[in-house]
Amino acid sequence: MTSQAVGPTQLEDRQVPVKVKLAATWASFMFLYIYVDYLALYKPGFVDEILGGRVHEFDTGPTFVALALTLIAIPSLMIMLSATLPARVNRTVNLVVAALYIPVSIYNAAGESLTYSYFYGLSIGLEVLLLAFILRCAWTWPRTPSMSVPNLVEPDQSRI
Repeated sequence: MTSQAVGPTQLEDRQVPVKVKLAATWASFMFLYIYVDYLALYKPGFVDEILGGRVHEFDTGPTFVALALTLIAIPSLMIMLSATLPARVNRTVNLVVAALYIPVSIYNAAGESLTYSYFYGLSIGLEVLLLAFILRCAWTWPRTPSMSVPNLVEPDQSRI
């Protein structure tokens, strides 16, 4: 009985479609975005501030709640939109929304104490990296070569 030594096999590495990359990155962004807000609740006095009707400098009335919902809803919807929109619209929407969310992410550290600088620096840095990846994927979206259409008006000069 003979045995053959089988060497290590190479793992298959298929190309991931751009739509899947974008949807997955928006999902990662959402997890991070939500957990940053959740972990902020552990800062001393933060819950008392919320119970007092204020978050940072804002009153927690209907306008604040609607704005907060909008800020969460847009990236949530981007997961679905990235997977379903046609390529041309998808690219544009991802470029616009990701570019707009970079300053939104950075603003989250406004007015925070240096005590939490590592927390906010890390979280904002990761959010901005994810948004930069979205911008890069959308910007470098692969293009298919256009089919050359024969000129039916002008005769082919090479045959004359």
